[in-house]
Amino acid sequence: MSLRFVTRSVHAYLDYPVALALMGLPFALGLGQSNPMALWLSVVTGLAAFVLTVLTDHHLGIWRVLPYKVHLAVDLLVGVVFLAAPSVFGFSGLDAIYYWLNGAAVVAVISLSAPEQGVTA
Repeated sequence: MSLRFVTRSVHAYLDYPVALALMGLPFALGLGQSNPMALWLSVVTGLAAFVLTVLTDHHLGIWRVLPYKVHLAVDLLVGVVFLAAPSVFGFSGLDAIYYWLNGAAVVAVISLSAPEQGVTA
């Protein structure tokens, strides 16, 4: 059994709630105590993730113009940026933990994504 079990369909179902969480959780958690960027980086990323999902070529995309592989590459970039953000922007406390956990989750999901079979991007 492959460890790469996150299919395109599963990923699609995760995208919209994750985008909304990235926009709302920073306010609910009171992020931005160590640096205002800790609040706004997540909110802007959530908005961009929502647009990315709307434009991705999967069954929940509305205007399916971006290949799924491009979506995965952008997600991986976001994960890496989130992991680096506390060091780059000087986040500490809950701000840093939020970005480290989210970055690790995104990288894990991408790492567990099943390869596309018979699909060209």
